[in-house]
Amino acid sequence: MGSYERDYYREPPPSFTLRRPSTVVGTLVLINAAIYLADGLFCSDTHYISRALAVNVDTLVTPWLWWKFVTYGFAHAPSPSHILFNMLTLWFLGRDIENKYGSKEFVRLYLAAIVVAGLTWTTVGFFNQMSPQVIMYGASGGVVCVVILFAINFPHRMLLLFFVIPVPAWLVGAMVVLFDAFGAVKAEGSNIAFTAHLGGAAFACLYHFFNINLGQIFSKSGGAIRSFRPGPKLRVKHPDAETDTINERVDQILEKIHREGSDSLSRKERKILQDASRRYQSRR
Repeated sequence: MGSYERDYYREPPPSFTLRRPSTVVGTLVLINAAIYLADGLFCSDTHYISRALAVNVDTLVTPWLWWKFVTYGFAHAPSPSHILFNMLTLWFLGRDIENKYGSKEFVRLYLAAIVVAGLTWTTVGFFNQMSPQVIMYGASGGVVCVVILFAINFPHRMLLLFFVIPVPAWLVGAMVVLFDAFGAVKAEGSNIAFTAHLGGAAFACLYHFFNINLGQIFSKSGGAIRSFRPGPKLRVKHPDAETDTINERVDQILEKIHREGSDSLSRKERKILQDASRRYQSRR
């Protein structure tokens, strides 16, 4: 029998296995895709899921709905182009940013960018008296933050604009900011949240140039909260009260000896008498 016919030389048959994504970026893409598919399959007429996760101007002044400043970033419009563009950009650029800052810090900065972008859009809309019927959803605020951080950290890396034209990353970042700034000024009738994009871009610049570390900020705030928590209750021992208790117990044991004899004592009672005797001798 040839050596390659033995069991330990045979390759295992190919099989299909579901594995969790190895990167945070992959996990974020998977979550966005799952929500989009669920909304399309189960709520194709009303798109209830995406609308329930979205924000509007009233969210800003409704504290019990502030959780939507995170969830809106995981819902997308019914048009496939919306989620496709966001997730492709996040996938191609986000992995390098995750490698640079670490997975945990990347999650923090991505979610913070989504929150800042949502706050920017709702604040501008609130002061412009935007109708509460207008809602916003999409990962664009966090994705724009990733694009700007990529342009800052890898300015000369070549990217394919529209997946065709090679341009340096710094130019892509500049074009994104200029496009959104122009769109924010001429935003009448547009269905693009330009101010949310600008909020994500501004957060990226602040994060980089002020060398912000969200992990340290959260750990310090958590330590400050823990320092205000009440500590364990202190117990005060009064020697006189303890001595009185021992003397009372000794008297009970001596009375038992007088009634029943020393043979009736338990091991614990004999130990109490021995400890009391040592205490007495140490005081003498």
